[in-house]
Amino acid sequence: MSNKKNPHIGSSFDDLLKEEEIYEEVTTKSIKNVVAWHLQQAIEQGTFTKTTLAKRLKTSRSQLDRFLDPENESATLATIMRAADVLGKNVRVEIR
Repeated sequence: MSNKKNPHIGSSFDDLLKEEEIYEEVTTKSIKNVVAWHLQQAIEQGTFTKTTLAKRLKTSRSQLDRFLDPENESATLATIMRAADVLGKNVRVEIR
């Protein structure tokens, strides 16, 4: 076992992501995936059909399918905010 101290002990996960220069990418993808997961749950629970949801989001079914795909990272802030609104939630973006 090495006697070297771990430079990350005591730091936050956010600090690590920033150090690795991937904070914005990881945060954006995480927010999109959380909203997409909630949409998928609403579909599975019968709250919405994909067709109804696509209409409420003012998009196509194929665009909705891309949004629901966890591997697809392309989503605009406007789309994420509309999706949250349909779910009765909101997304807060802060500039500090």
